[in-house]
Amino acid sequence: MPELALRRIEPEDKDGLVAGLGHLSERSVYQRFLSPKPRLTSSELRYLTEVDFRDHYALVAVLAQAPDVIVGVGRWVRDTRAPADAEIAIVIADDLQGRGVGTALGNALAEAARARGIERLTASMLPENVAAHRLFAKISSRMRVTHAQGVDEIVASLPARVRHARGVDEMVAPLIAAA
Repeated sequence: MPELALRRIEPEDKDGLVAGLGHLSERSVYQRFLSPKPRLTSSELRYLTEVDFRDHYALVAVLAQAPDVIVGVGRWVRDTRAPADAEIAIVIADDLQGRGVGTALGNALAEAARARGIERLTASMLPENVAAHRLFAKISSRMRVTHAQGVDEIVASLPARVRHARGVDEMVAPLIAAA
């Protein structure tokens, strides 16, 4: 596996997101967006890359030797009606799924959320997306899952102290060493 790093998303990552979406399988796209998503519009790209890191926080996993090559994206967005809640979403390149990239992103996102007053992370996912369910269980041992209209709605309470600090606010953090 290539050496990867974790960093904040930047407005200059628009092309990297377009390329990354183009390399995902139809199944991975469907699991992330809960519908087909052939392309990202310019307004979606602005929304996804131009974030404030207070109410909308996003990280990318990149190749350490080519930091513009995005192989994973994770984000949370604070719920304006319930400021202690945020919706989280993560997508990982197909060839790196099951190798710890999602866990690293999830833990870093949970840490950043807790530091900003978020107490609960929510997500909508397909019941058959076992990897996403397992990832949520790694982020929090206190979860509530409800099923409605073919989708699982998960609410995970964050622990008072998140375990795996990565320091992503200060610098690019090593994610996974070359195997």
